[in-house]
Amino acid sequence: MPTRPVPVRTILATIGLVLATYVALLLVVQARRVLVWAVIALFFAVSLHPAVEALQRRVPRCRRSVAALLVFLAAAVAIGAVVALFVIPLAQEGTRLAGRLPAMIRDAQAGRGPIGDLLARTHALRYVQQHQEQIRSFGTGLSTPALKFVRSAATTVTGAVTIFVLAYLMVLEGPKAVDGALALVDEARATRIRRVGAACARTVNGYLTGNLLISVICGVLTYVVLLVFGVPFAGLLALFVALTDLIPLVGATIGAVVASAVAFFHSLPAGIGAIVFFIVYQQAENHLLQPVILSRTVKLNPLTVMLAILIAAEVAGILGALLAIPITGIIQVVLGDIWAHREGRPLGLPMRADTSPENPNRTDAE
Repeated sequence: MPTRPVPVRTILATIGLVLATYVALLLVVQARRVLVWAVIALFFAVSLHPAVEALQRRVPRCRRSVAALLVFLAAAVAIGAVVALFVIPLAQEGTRLAGRLPAMIRDAQAGRGPIGDLLARTHALRYVQQHQEQIRSFGTGLSTPALKFVRSAATTVTGAVTIFVLAYLMVLEGPKAVDGALALVDEARATRIRRVGAACARTVNGYLTGNLLISVICGVLTYVVLLVFGVPFAGLLALFVALTDLIPLVGATIGAVVASAVAFFHSLPAGIGAIVFFIVYQQAENHLLQPVILSRTVKLNPLTVMLAILIAAEVAGILGALLAIPITGIIQVVLGDIWAHREGRPLGLPMRADTSPENPNRTDAE
């Protein structure tokens, strides 16, 4: 059977598709920072969208731009209050640490105090005394990392402002864009997309608010326990534990190890008490707080959660680990809807119809 030559148009189309894919991947790689900012802004927009909708419903003549501005200003004030709540004690304890640091160094060099005893027992003090020149030269070379830290801080501030503006624009213009896109499809498909989107929004909101609440509880309880045992810099350690607790699976363990180590440096009873507290609290968090607080989110298989966090952390670091669970929940909702649609049955989403006369097709989850 004679072979027919491949048309030139097909060859050119294939080459064009390959080049377009390469250019698209190159753009994604080059603009990955902006894309990460956009993803974070999207999560913030999804979280603040219900508040904007509620404000519009309760204030009849309130324009959406005004409602969004008020909600975002309230969110900024709340974040600023939380930061101030932690920064003030952090600055005070930083001043205390700076005042006590020379005495702590002298005690460690002389082998006195808990740190000095530990260094003497592990022979680390002898190593430090024998390699003072190398340690001094290492400290001198820290200027370059310091400059990198300053640049990283400037990038962080720029990213925070960009995320705030993007989230505001998403909340303001998002419904118009969604309505315009859904107007291109038939009514049944548009209703299905709205239901799936509402379920995804519930997943994101439930995870973000629940995870934040759990971290606040963890930080407050840690601060109380460390304060009772008289561990120095309890506020700083509690803040560190609360921040690491935001990281799924391994975050709470990292914070517990650091806080317990500092407690052991203070005294043996404080270290034992900190370990007992963290063991009991992590059991309560895993078996009580998380099931109760995160009960509204889409349930995920533990193996799926672990794989999602590991892959996301490898791709995007700590940020990927933070976003792994909500993104996986969204994927599960979408795949569940596709499978249910193929089976010819509706996806059982926990949504209650709102039969208000202004918008008969609206649902509470939206």
